[in-house]
Amino acid sequence: MENGATTTTSTITIKGILSLLMESISEEEGKRVISLGMGDPTLYSCFRTTQVSLQAVSDSLLSNKFHGYAPTVGLPQARRAIAEYLSRDLPYKLSQDDVFVTSGCTQAIDVALAMLARPRANIILPRPGFPIYELCAKFRHLEVRYVDLLPENGWEIDLDAVESLADENTVALVVINPGNPCGNVYSYHHLMKIAETAKKLGFLVIADEVYGHLAFGSKPFVPMGVFGSIVPVLTLGSLSKRWIVPGWRLGWFVTTDPSGSFKDPKIIERFKKYFDILGGPATFIQAAVPTILEQTDESFFKKTLNSLKNSSDICCDWIKEIPCIDSSHRPEGSMAMMVKLNLSLLEDVSDDIDFCFKLAREESVILLPGTAVGLKNWLRITFAADATSIEEAFKRIKCFYLRHAKTQYPTT
Repeated sequence: MENGATTTTSTITIKGILSLLMESISEEEGKRVISLGMGDPTLYSCFRTTQVSLQAVSDSLLSNKFHGYAPTVGLPQARRAIAEYLSRDLPYKLSQDDVFVTSGCTQAIDVALAMLARPRANIILPRPGFPIYELCAKFRHLEVRYVDLLPENGWEIDLDAVESLADENTVALVVINPGNPCGNVYSYHHLMKIAETAKKLGFLVIADEVYGHLAFGSKPFVPMGVFGSIVPVLTLGSLSKRWIVPGWRLGWFVTTDPSGSFKDPKIIERFKKYFDILGGPATFIQAAVPTILEQTDESFFKKTLNSLKNSSDICCDWIKEIPCIDSSHRPEGSMAMMVKLNLSLLEDVSDDIDFCFKLAREESVILLPGTAVGLKNWLRITFAADATSIEEAFKRIKCFYLRHAKTQYPTT
């Protein structure tokens, strides 16, 4: 990997390549398709949302009070509840005016980049990362500069490289924590160093915390907004992952900025006008947010974390049994991990994309090629699945390896 600016924008999207992989599976094989490629935990029955969430949405819908348009920035009660929820982990209190409700975290990403775009501006993205950022940047005419994450250091951001990449036109650094696609969780110390680096170089931080609180390793989840007094932070999040409802499309764009950098009336007016042209989540979903955030029992979250920890452990144990894949970093959070592909051990596999297509055709197992997230000849494995499916998937991956392994000839 080499830090630097992109010369062309990738046309690969996660959903696009996963669709092609699914289409390549032969029905004649007769095997059940097992997908460890898509970050949608609802595909497996062991991951279900809480009854509190279902009842809250049902009550909201059946009340007949929330069938009309919501304010474009979101229902006041939803904004207030999100502010109170995020404030639990911050050394200061957010207000509802800091919160803008979005259609999932993806729309929050688009809002953030749209608000920062200007002539000659550039943004620093992590590699590997989430390709929607690059796609949005392309549409906003933002130059993308990539900073490599360091697998040997728990996928930390190479802050020396950030200093080399940044210039007077750099508007932001994106930080994804807990990490997608790497399964890492950043320490308080590393996040503070990120904030100090951003302050020194004169840009803000976009904190993608869609996997917020999904940390099951030795390090607790620390919101980037904790360091909002050092550097302005735009916090992006959603109900999708922690509450296991990605299809509800309820996200947020939040100015975690106690110093008031975003309080300028012109900036606020620009935010509001941009939201006037967007379509937010369904009004009845927004109306359910206060109950969902306030009444979900801690036992639900603990069960999810235990399931993810168990699933990730099964993956790591199996990886040790398959020589052509390796992971130097055990997942600590989120729902995915990166594994390195050793092509020198395979006879007729040219790269990560070839590996994934042949695996899909021969074994009906879907993995995401690392190329899709910016890391060629790696694989992203999503472990938000039940233990039986993960075990079966890795048995098939091992069979695939044995079938394609290079023949070892004795030396003379």
